[in-house]
Amino acid sequence: MSDDIKRVYTGSDVEAMYLEDLLKKNGIGSIRRNRLQSSIDAGWANGSPEDSTQLYVESSNLERANELLEEYFKSRK
Repeated sequence: MSDDIKRVYTGSDVEAMYLEDLLKKNGIGSIRRNRLQSSIDAGWANGSPEDSTQLYVESSNLERANELLEEYFKSRK
């Protein structure tokens, strides 16, 4: 991935894993970063499970990724 990445999601790790798969199925690579787990691995805890994970995509995929995530979140209501 290029250095030009944008955050498209912050929330639970479980949902981030699902969204990561959704993006992948649509040809969009992503990076999932679990800040809570990283801090636990380092010996201290920072954050909560509800907002522990961030999902990033390349800027060139940002518009399509946002469309897919918006569709997903609308379907949950």
